[in-house]
Amino acid sequence: MKKTIRKAAVCICACVFLGSSAMVGYQHYQYRLGETIYNEAEALAGVPDLDAIEAAQKAPASVLTRIEEPQVPAAQIPAEQEETPEEATETVWTDPYADALAAMDFAALQEVNSEVLGWILISGTGISYPLLQAEDNEKYLNTTWRGSRSSVGAIFMECRNSADLSDDNTIIYGHRLRNGAMFGSLKNYANQSYWIQHPDIYITDEEGCKTYTIFAAYEAGVSDETFRLSFTKEGIKQEFLDFCTAQSVIETGIEPTENDRILTLSTCTGRGYETRWVVQAVLR
Repeated sequence: MKKTIRKAAVCICACVFLGSSAMVGYQHYQYRLGETIYNEAEALAGVPDLDAIEAAQKAPASVLTRIEEPQVPAAQIPAEQEETPEEATETVWTDPYADALAAMDFAALQEVNSEVLGWILISGTGISYPLLQAEDNEKYLNTTWRGSRSSVGAIFMECRNSADLSDDNTIIYGHRLRNGAMFGSLKNYANQSYWIQHPDIYITDEEGCKTYTIFAAYEAGVSDETFRLSFTKEGIKQEFLDFCTAQSVIETGIEPTENDRILTLSTCTGRGYETRWVVQAVLR
């Protein structure tokens, strides 16, 4: 009797092991297939060589030096170097990523899928994907940009948002995959140093490239103010902004105003369906 029980237990354990191995194997297959599908999207859209752009930078970008170059008092400039008003020129900083991304061609992607809106990129994080929008928020949870079924899904905009990103708060969703793909790297924004190295989000469409600077990162409940799309009453948007900055686990020093457009990236936390990890940015 005991021998029979032991055999049954061994059989059960073996079945569980084989089942778990099969699930892990299938998941890796899905990840590899997803990588191939999205590499194809990069090639079709003509995503620029981001590594080359990174290498071309003379120094690591920082939030402060990108916004304003230090000025040398005129009294410290030798007389022979002083410029006359006619010779003086204003130096304007241009974002090499925004310039390169603005040249992308989305026609090839839209020929495959008309629901492609553009491209989303956070340099150096692995986030570089087509941005889609469907009539509901269910489709691209398990559908790639090509329309094939996959647990990898796609990066997609809230179905109620305006496709031109003109709303007060535009929400974009993506899975947090275990291999770090899709929105998997957003979890790193819990660290201040990661934000310093990767402060900007780029969204490119047929109208050009928009640049957003990240101002907050935190865990939010699915019913929190974070996911409000519009603000019809005076003062409501300021309450929303105050909530977002107060919840943030990083200190950015950036305080959006009521006139600013906000971008909210949302992914799962790995702790059930009631919370989301969000990274929020303001249009520059």
